[in-house]
Amino acid sequence: LSDFATYDLSSLRTGIMAGSPCPVEVMKRVVAEMHMEEVSICYGMTETSPVSTQTRRTDDLERRTGTVGRVLPHIEVKVVDPVSGVTLPRGASGELCTRGYSVMLGYWDEPARTTEVIDAGRWMHTGDLAVMREDGYVQIVGRIKDMIIRGGENIYPREIEEFLYGHPKIADVQVVGVPDERYGEVPLACVILRDAADPLGIEELRGFCEGQLAHYKIPAGLRILESFPMTVSGKVRKIELRERYGAESRRG
Repeated sequence: LSDFATYDLSSLRTGIMAGSPCPVEVMKRVVAEMHMEEVSICYGMTETSPVSTQTRRTDDLERRTGTVGRVLPHIEVKVVDPVSGVTLPRGASGELCTRGYSVMLGYWDEPARTTEVIDAGRWMHTGDLAVMREDGYVQIVGRIKDMIIRGGENIYPREIEEFLYGHPKIADVQVVGVPDERYGEVPLACVILRDAADPLGIEELRGFCEGQLAHYKIPAGLRILESFPMTVSGKVRKIELRERYGAESRRG
């Protein structure tokens, strides 16, 4: 909002951030500019009724902005290898699974679809890539289906997005993989500018990333948008961005 600073938010203290991954920089602004020092991040799915992990009001700023908290009482979570299903050690990236009273019985009249996400041990496979830290706090690093494979290197778009939120010209950003003849896939940055009159070019963007991101994670392309395609629940439709700009790449 252009008139955001005119609102009196001094009475705010807490709230919940959930529904879609929130960038660290945005969370820090919520704490600082909206006076929500006790804001909590929740993670879950509709299928898990819906919350599996949550930050606590007593957590420090780093944990309340950079993680989705710890597992809630009477619920289990684990991180597994997406291919083998083997449970991974803390600090390793894999698929987040959750189990407990909150997990749905299944999709209505869709047993085949149910068995795709709930295994024989009643673990719900979320499709989200996560890391469980040594302190038990969970970080979501991306979606399995959003992962970009560039020349054999796995790239998680959220890592690039988190970094690009720090660019002074960028208001919002989504990174998707698009086809590339040499590498198979490369990252493309779709950006909404803070000020449309203050342009941003690919060379400036790449210069901002040089020395800060691994070379293969630096966006190969840039698209400036006025808005992102959204679902009815307010989530960005990354698949639409991939299809739109992937088709452009295939046309050359």
